[in-house]
Amino acid sequence: MMRRMLTLSALIASISGHPVRAETTLNAVLEAEIVTLDPHFTGAYISRTFGYMVYDTLFAPDSKGAMKPQMVGDWSVSDDKLTWRFTLREGLAFHDGARVTADDVVASLRRWSTRNALGGRLFAAIASLEATDATTFTLVLRAPYGLVLETLGTTLGPAPFIIPARLAATPGSQQVKEIVGSGPFIYSSAAHQPGNHMLLRRNAAYVARAEPADFLAGAHKVNVDAVDFRIIPDGATAAAALQQGEVDYLQYAPFDLIPLLKKNAAVRVLNFTGAQMFTGQYRFNHVQKPFDDPAIRRVVQGLVDQQEVLDGLGLEPAAAQTCPSFFICGSPYATPNPGLPTDHSIATARAALAKTKYANEPVVVMVASDIEVPRVASTILASRLSQAGFKVDVQVMDWATLLQRRMQRTGWSVYGVHAIGLDLQSPLTNTAVNGNCQEAPSAGYLCEKALTPLFETFAQAPDLASQREAAGQAQAAVTEQALGATFGQFAQPAAFRVNIRNVSESAIPLFWRLEKN
Repeated sequence: MMRRMLTLSALIASISGHPVRAETTLNAVLEAEIVTLDPHFTGAYISRTFGYMVYDTLFAPDSKGAMKPQMVGDWSVSDDKLTWRFTLREGLAFHDGARVTADDVVASLRRWSTRNALGGRLFAAIASLEATDATTFTLVLRAPYGLVLETLGTTLGPAPFIIPARLAATPGSQQVKEIVGSGPFIYSSAAHQPGNHMLLRRNAAYVARAEPADFLAGAHKVNVDAVDFRIIPDGATAAAALQQGEVDYLQYAPFDLIPLLKKNAAVRVLNFTGAQMFTGQYRFNHVQKPFDDPAIRRVVQGLVDQQEVLDGLGLEPAAAQTCPSFFICGSPYATPNPGLPTDHSIATARAALAKTKYANEPVVVMVASDIEVPRVASTILASRLSQAGFKVDVQVMDWATLLQRRMQRTGWSVYGVHAIGLDLQSPLTNTAVNGNCQEAPSAGYLCEKALTPLFETFAQAPDLASQREAAGQAQAAVTEQALGATFGQFAQPAAFRVNIRNVSESAIPLFWRLEKN
């Protein structure tokens, strides 16, 4: 059959006098399999990566963090900072051919705000949000709110992706049954083989912005015909496929194989710095014993030795650092954290646990089998918990299953995850705490009432000094109640074949701009 197709292509080319261009497909391996396709349903990074390919947002940050218009053409704000008017740019259309309207935007934002803590805070400040005509919508605030554009363009998952109003009518607690976006790639269920691969095709009708691409802002111009996401759970197998040319792009290069990849002339390793670095976090289930007790959580907080975890990951010294700040070192809101324990000995933890009300309840540690960082970090924590006297139940599963399990209020106690610095730099965006008292499953259903007024103080702070003070107070509350624990700051490089050009220096995989020779 393949020979017949090639012969037919040659015949067509000879008749027309023009060569038939071979379709260009970029073969990529991501951190895990993309399971949840609803762009508003989960804050999981793998679903966000899918979202930025298939959907679009009103605003997007550039490489300097400035919010730039994406779907918006122009906007204005009243002198009293209460009324914001936005007009959509021309050429926006959904993959089913329908024009993107202001009604779609309003419906999408309303649904998204029920799933995103930052969006929920914006809507709490909104007096009204209405479409005024087909392309214009107006947002009216009850009082000035300084984070309007930052919220409409946030990378914090789930990001504020726009979907058709008919789908946005689906309650946020239920997943949409149809995947229709307006972004640069098109999803087709017919081209999706769960457990094997997902194929996304270039949206030929997509109208890119005129500005050059700059991180998530600017032109999302696609230069390949399709991206094929291969499911290869084992990192070593994926790295071997990259070296052999079977795949073109690897989102996470296994730490222990980075020196080998760097020696391969056919491969390039892309490191990340600053806000594109990650911070590792242990997330607790705050509504199930034993971690509903802050005294017991504090024992775990003391057990976490960041250097031990970073060493266990095999990181190069230049790519890793211990960091006492809950809001990522190097960010504007990084402040000293004197309340963080410095004694990480097993003996100290055992003595501290004996003084709590711990009654030998099982501690279910979820270990992701297919992602290196949470797998190693969670395994180290499980060992230390056991040595300290906890009854530990290690449950190994793939990342997709873990993401589903963490949505439940019971059946798990703690898991490790790493989050990008872009999302961790302030109390309102830090994914470990910003869902406070909002039934946010990814944060373990935590509800610490002392945080709520501090969030409000931060949001209303008039200057950086005031914001830093509020962030420091929030960090103190997080540390004192051991709402989460961090296990270090690090970069996790990507790797790709040398025939791939224009790779964005982004820890969020971006597949526009890329060219494949």
